Amino acid sequence: MSINRTRTFSWEDPNKTLEEAKKLNGYEFLMQVLEGNLPMAPIQETISSRVVSVEKGQVIFELKGEEFHYNPIGSVHGGIISTVLDSAIGCSLLSTLEIGESFTSLDLKVNFLRRITADTPPLTTKTKIIHKGRTTAYLECELLDAEDKLYAHAVSNCMIFR
Repeated sequence: MSINRTRTFSWEDPNKTLEEAKKLNGYEFLMQVLEGNLPMAPIQETISSRVVSVEKGQVIFELKGEEFHYNPIGSVHGGIISTVLDSAIGCSLLSTLEIGESFTSLDLKVNFLRRITADTPPLTTKTKIIHKGRTTAYLECELLDAEDKLYAHAVSNCMIFR
């Protein structure tokens, strides 16, 4: 007999958060999210990842693999992993931007190096800004366990809007 599982989550109006974000530089905005004064992006609620640390140029996300992340072969779907890496890259760049500046990802290349399951310990991101120019940035991000074992690695080019 199969036991069905359910999951319920909620999120706040992202347009309200966007309006607040326009009043702050990227670092200030992310600090407001970290401190709970502004809600996380709906995607973070959807995949159950969270921001655990904010510094200029480095925003750390945590991901704990869960059953509801699974693909058909019983491991965390690559799209979940990619989303966390993309979020860490984007927020790390955002943390360096001034009021009125924004960005978009131009690409994302991910290497999946270890299987992630619900039994895998919590993983965190480590992002490095390799290059930040006037209109583009190039970043890399690692997904690591507490012993610095590498589970996934990503690189991304981003376009900066002023």
